[in-house]
Amino acid sequence: MSKRLDPRNWASWKPFGIGERKPNNYLELWKAFRSVKGNRRYAWRILNQGTCDGCALGTKGMRDWTMPEIHLCNIRLRLLKLNTMPALDTGALADVAPLAGKSSAALRDLGRLPHPMLRRRGEPGFTRVSWDEALDLAAGQVRDRRLGVYLTSRGMPNENYFAAQKAVRALGTNSIDNAARICHSPSTVALKETIGAAATTCSYTDWIGSDLIVFVGSNPSNNQPVAMKYLYHAKKAGTRIAMVNAYREPGMERYWVPSNAESALFGTKITDHFFGVNVGGDIGFLNGVLKHLIENDWLDKAFVDEHTAGFEQARAAVAAQSWEELEALSGATRAQMYELATLLSEAKSAVLVWSMGITQHTYGEDNVRAIVNLALARGFVGRDNCGLMPIRGHSGVQGGAEMGAYATGLPGGLPVTPENAEAFSRKWGFEVPTTPGLTATDMIDAAHARELDALISSGGNFLEVLPDPEYCREALSRLSLRVHIDIVLSSQMLVESEGDVLLLPAQTRYEMAGGVTETSTERRVIFSPEIEGPRVGEAWPEWKIFTELAARARPELADRVRYPGGTPEIRRDIEAAVPSYAGIAGLAEFGDNVQYGGRHLCPGGRFPTPDGLGRFSAVAIPALERPDGSFMVATRRGKQFNSMVHERRDGFNGATREAVLISPYDADRLGLPDGERVELTGAAGRFTGRVLRAPLTPGNLQIHWPEGNVLLDASRRSPDARIPDYNAVVTLRKAGA
Repeated sequence: MSKRLDPRNWASWKPFGIGERKPNNYLELWKAFRSVKGNRRYAWRILNQGTCDGCALGTKGMRDWTMPEIHLCNIRLRLLKLNTMPALDTGALADVAPLAGKSSAALRDLGRLPHPMLRRRGEPGFTRVSWDEALDLAAGQVRDRRLGVYLTSRGMPNENYFAAQKAVRALGTNSIDNAARICHSPSTVALKETIGAAATTCSYTDWIGSDLIVFVGSNPSNNQPVAMKYLYHAKKAGTRIAMVNAYREPGMERYWVPSNAESALFGTKITDHFFGVNVGGDIGFLNGVLKHLIENDWLDKAFVDEHTAGFEQARAAVAAQSWEELEALSGATRAQMYELATLLSEAKSAVLVWSMGITQHTYGEDNVRAIVNLALARGFVGRDNCGLMPIRGHSGVQGGAEMGAYATGLPGGLPVTPENAEAFSRKWGFEVPTTPGLTATDMIDAAHARELDALISSGGNFLEVLPDPEYCREALSRLSLRVHIDIVLSSQMLVESEGDVLLLPAQTRYEMAGGVTETSTERRVIFSPEIEGPRVGEAWPEWKIFTELAARARPELADRVRYPGGTPEIRRDIEAAVPSYAGIAGLAEFGDNVQYGGRHLCPGGRFPTPDGLGRFSAVAIPALERPDGSFMVATRRGKQFNSMVHERRDGFNGATREAVLISPYDADRLGLPDGERVELTGAAGRFTGRVLRAPLTPGNLQIHWPEGNVLLDASRRSPDARIPDYNAVVTLRKAGA
């Protein structure tokens, strides 16, 4: 890594970007310091000894395996308070009416859940119960009943995922799902189908020194801030960075890396080439780029001929798509598509990175297939400084499906089939169901239709993460039993129910005896030890809650679902069940890790598919209709982590939570000054906000998530992954007009 100053990449000559709009990272340090008053030594040990429970970049304390520098970001700092706060006063739960109007942030700030709590039907609030009472009650109501289980990904370690899915299958159902369903499930489907592996094919080190990095529908400046340090070093190494997105994200234009002296002082220009597209127009743009690569004979012919299949079908598909169609869908010009094709053709190495802007569509799987086509066309898989990277936003999400906490997958990512179920039945000593279970969104549908009896939600908040919050609220109210496992309160816990509601206090990853592991975006399985510090009430590790529940509901299987040896025993079970995780059983000390598959998957163009070939896809143009005068609106993230909003205002663009981001062209055309109150109306609902001009592709809007979920149609989902569509067609008018 070059240590020489390079003014060509400086964002500003103003020292520390004084006067520029940007987050104040040093203020974040001060806020974090204040937020952990009384537990600062514990917080410091978490930072230095734990594996970060924020995004999925992965750490060993405040270091990583990519660069010899401090690895710390605002997301991790904001999570310190959750990990160190004292218990809440359970008396506040005796009558939940006063809590009903509080924001999620205010509910979290009340403190940690210390004890099991029960609310019977018709009661105003919760009363304390023992663990025995809580588990016996739940066991009686899940035995031989229609059950759904959902696991969030914030801080969830592999051990919790694995033990939970095994316990739920012992209860007789595959209806266990996790947060990957609503973020990268289309990546899982499309990557498994095209390259045989549902994970990133490269490592973070491949960014640094690559000729080109292309971000498609991804904004790491908000969601994976430490990645910006990688990009700083990549720029120093001569890497060019391109971005395909509806919004020219300010944080991806210029970024001040606080822990690097040069970038902290002068900032760093990040994006070299920006390509503005319509919300939902990615396939039009990406297919246009592929069309240019083919027409100009810019393919890696040897790679295509020797290592891929299906190219002729993909060629025929884009040949049949006219430039007029591709431009209309994408919102970009043929010349802009040519520009990216030229960049790809000139690059000897490239990494393609994408996130929610690609996956959260009804055709998210095809979006990913279109990206894979470009990588295969240029041979950017299986070698240094090349790869396909579905970058993950949460520390636990990569391991969720790989541990089998997936309605459509068993451990190791194996599909739910009679043959695979039989193999695990023999391994575990009980019958594993042979058909896929309900996905997260299907569980809500089933509850709404009164076709689900019980729901266990470990973390998460369906009222905030899924479309149509009122529909979700009605579904939650119709269950005979809801069990909420979490470290803090959430609004979905307070929804009045026709049945019983249990709150069960969980431990953080730093509190679990025996330590735990997470799997990072680059497939690195990292050990996080138990950290010495205060403990809250009677909180249990989630793996123990699930296994004890199954043991009580199915006592004849108790010895097959319990783990008396704790998390080390779970890791041994994981290694026996998931061959790719070989080595996890030996992880026991701070810094221990193993990267499954090594630095690169598909090395030398050898794909883990039945015939060893990567597969091109014939990606059709989606049928998108936007009536004249309407807009496509996308839901964006601001100063938040998942649905946990940290600030009302985003430091990158100044947008408050009620902002409606609109292009200057559209704002001028409609006579809308900044701050004007406007109402968006779609098929599913209405949203009222205030205009904020932003560098958006005309015809498109953005509003914040989860506030904008009121506009989203709960029935719109992708065909294979069943991910909700987090976009909508809306009309806009002045509020009150």
